[in-house]
Amino acid sequence: MKRKTLALAVLATVAVAGAAEARDQIRIVGSSTVYPFATTVAEQFGKTTKFKTPVIESTGSGGGLKLFCSGVGVEHPDITNASRAIKKSEVERCHKNGVTDITEIKIGYDGIVLANSKAAPKMKITRQQLFMALAKDVPAGEGKLQPNPYKMWSDVDPSLPKTRIEVLGPPPTSGTRDAFAELALEGGCKKIGWIKAMKKQDKKKYKAICHSIREDGAYVEAGENDVLIVRKLEANPEAFGVFGFSFLDQNADKVQGSLVDGVAPEFENIASGKYPVSRPLFFYVKKAHAGTIPGIAGYIKEFTSEKAWGPDGYLTDKGLIPMPDAERMKYRKDGAGLNNNIMM
Repeated sequence: MKRKTLALAVLATVAVAGAAEARDQIRIVGSSTVYPFATTVAEQFGKTTKFKTPVIESTGSGGGLKLFCSGVGVEHPDITNASRAIKKSEVERCHKNGVTDITEIKIGYDGIVLANSKAAPKMKITRQQLFMALAKDVPAGEGKLQPNPYKMWSDVDPSLPKTRIEVLGPPPTSGTRDAFAELALEGGCKKIGWIKAMKKQDKKKYKAICHSIREDGAYVEAGENDVLIVRKLEANPEAFGVFGFSFLDQNADKVQGSLVDGVAPEFENIASGKYPVSRPLFFYVKKAHAGTIPGIAGYIKEFTSEKAWGPDGYLTDKGLIPMPDAERMKYRKDGAGLNNNIMM
């Protein structure tokens, strides 16, 4: 009899533990750039449905995908935001941990800006000058590299400000950092003939040169908090910050975006592809959680609605650059069907 009572007690404890582990709230992690868009949708979703407002954590794109791909179950996130596409290595990690059905939803476009305080002059810079200012190693004649010697912007080019190079930007876990390295730094790096030629011979070395950011204090890793970067720019008018267009848009009274290759980081220029440092934004959904965690389908429906991500949607007020009609239709359909559109 005692054994039976003990067995029932154990079963009751397991049942209670299981109930405690169950979640009735969507958990979202990932990109600090996508965070304000996801938060706006989550609040709207919480206000207009019977479901609880999703919990969203800003971890950076890489950090979010690491958490997302760590497994299936209520202890793991349901959705992760990303300011770059998922990498092959991350898909492999997901599959290894049983996360096999993943839906990718592109939500729109964003520009990456080099911004400074409105109290300072507006910067006009090329991608090649940006590379020379921020790369770890820079050319020292044909076929030779040297550790970056430039201390002042004017050391790179006399047309640039006679102030110390100080750029506050995201850490390596950030999708913004990845995209900035690829679009801005590599965009300038490949304008140097002998380095561009290296891409065909030694792609790994070429990427290491073009994507490596200096570590001598000129570039300061300022974490995943873009709001903090804006505050620091206000406090120091000679510093610059790297973040998404949406934060520039929301803080237009405090900071201004630099012209890159003669193009201003403005809504129309990013939408048309004219602004050279622009990229797509995404979120990824774990299909295995859709039937377990309540509200996932509804959250996706709200995010992919015209009133949210359309040309006149409420997310454009936050700085999101909408996709063309055909792209919105494709990703709305993928989201509605939770299509497994990420393969190994």
